[in-house]
Amino acid sequence: MDYSQFLAMKQEIALLVVFLIVFLYDTFAPKKCLNALSGITTLLFGAVTVYGFTLCGDASVASFAGMYETTPVITCIKNILNVGVLIILIQATKWNNSEAQTVRRGEFYELLLVTLFGMYLMISARHFLLFIIGLESASLPLAAMVAFEKNKYESHEAAIKYMLTAVFSSAILMMGLSFIYLFSGTLYFSGIAAAVATEGVSALLVVALAFVIAGVGFKLSLVPFHLWTADVYQGAPTSVTSYLSVISKGSAAFAFMVILAQCFGTAYSAVWEWMLYGLIILTITVGNLFALRQDNMKRFLAFSSISQAGYIMLGIVGNNAMGAAALMFYILVYIFSNLAAFGVIQAIENNTGKLNMSDYKGLYKSNPHLSFAMMLAMFSLAGIPPFAGFFSKFFIFTGALNGTTSTALYVLVLIALINTIISLYYYLKVVKAMFLSQDEPVIAPFKSDLSERIGMWVTVGGVLALGIVSFFYNNILTLCNQYFA
Repeated sequence: MDYSQFLAMKQEIALLVVFLIVFLYDTFAPKKCLNALSGITTLLFGAVTVYGFTLCGDASVASFAGMYETTPVITCIKNILNVGVLIILIQATKWNNSEAQTVRRGEFYELLLVTLFGMYLMISARHFLLFIIGLESASLPLAAMVAFEKNKYESHEAAIKYMLTAVFSSAILMMGLSFIYLFSGTLYFSGIAAAVATEGVSALLVVALAFVIAGVGFKLSLVPFHLWTADVYQGAPTSVTSYLSVISKGSAAFAFMVILAQCFGTAYSAVWEWMLYGLIILTITVGNLFALRQDNMKRFLAFSSISQAGYIMLGIVGNNAMGAAALMFYILVYIFSNLAAFGVIQAIENNTGKLNMSDYKGLYKSNPHLSFAMMLAMFSLAGIPPFAGFFSKFFIFTGALNGTTSTALYVLVLIALINTIISLYYYLKVVKAMFLSQDEPVIAPFKSDLSERIGMWVTVGGVLALGIVSFFYNNILTLCNQYFA
C-alpha cells in the first residue's frame, strides 16, 4: 500500500491533528488549565478553517483506488461546514464552561470533531463502503451528544429516538445498497453509473434507489422520514441541536446530490426525478404546516428545518452545475441564518431557561440587540429581501428551472413559492411577539456572554453580507461549472 495517498486527505488530517491535540490536552492537562480548553479548541479549529480556504485552488485528486476523491468543489463544501462548526464552537463556549458541563466539556469537542470527520468522508466518498464508514462515524457520536445532559429526561428520550431512527435508516440504506450491488456488481459510483447506462431502468433499480433515498432521507429529515426531528431537537442541548440542524443536514444534502448525480444520473427522468418531486412537496408543506402550531422555539426551528430541507432538495432536482451551486450557497446562507436564531435562543436559555415563543413577548423592550438579531434571522429564513435568504431561495429556484421544459418542474417550483408565503406567517409570528406585543416583557434585561455576542455578530454579519455581496455565489458557480464540465 502506498501511504502517500493519505496526503490527499489534507483537510481530514488537519481535523485529526486538532482532535488529537484536544484529546491529549483534555486528558493530561492539569485541572486548573482545563478552563482554557474551549478557547484552544476554537482557535485550533479556526486555523483549520483558514487552512481549508487555502486549498480551494488545488487540483482534483483520487486516492485509494478511486474510493476517495477531493476536488475544489468538495473542498469548498467542507469549508462551508467548517464555518458553521466554528460559529457553533463560539456560541457553545458559555454552556461548555458552565458548572454542570465542565466535567464533560472535552468529550463534547472530541465527539463533535469525530462526527465532522465522518461527514468529510461522506462528502469525498466515491465508493459506498467509504460512504457508510463516514455515515456511521457521523451518526453514532451524535447520539451521545444528544444525550449529553444526562440528568434531563428529555435528553434521554431524544437520544433513544435518534439512535433508533439512525439504526433503521442505516438498515434501509444497506438494504438498498445490497440491491444496487446485485444490479451492478460493484459499489463504486462510476461502476454503478456504467451499469445503469448499460442495463437501463429495471424494477430492481427502482426499488434499490427508493431504499437509498429513504435511508438518506432520514438523515435529512425529509417527510415522511422526519418524525424523530422535533423531539430530538427539543431534547438535545441547544448547541447540539444547532449542529444537527445545519452541519449534519448540509453534509448529507451534498453527499445525497453526489450519489444521485454520479451513480444514477442517466436514470434521472425515468426514476428519481419523480421520487424527489413527491418528497419535496411533502417536506416543504408538512414542515410549514406543523411549524404553524409550535410554541417551543426549538420545536419551531425543527419543523422550519424540515421545510428548509425541501428547498435544499430543489438544487438536486436541477441536476446541473447551477443547481449544485445553488444548493451549496443555500447551505451557506442557512448556516448563518439558522445559527443566528439558535444563538439568540441559546443566550436566552443560558440566562433565563426560557424556550417558548410566548416568553419572547416584548423582548425588544428589555433586550433590543437580541431582538434585532432574531428579527434578521427570521427575515432571512423567510426569504425577505434584501437579506441573504431571499437570494438563496432565488438561486435555488433558478437552478431547479435552468434549461428545463418540464411543466411538472414549474408546478413544483410554484408549490414551493406558495409555501414560502405560508412560511412568512410563522416566521413573522416571532417578530410580532418581540416587537408588537403590548404585554410587559417576560424576559428581564440581561447582558449576554462575550462568546454569545461574538457568535451573534458573526451570524448577523453573514446574513447581511451574503445578501449584499454576490461574489460568494459567483465563485461557487465557477467551481461547479468546472466540476460538471
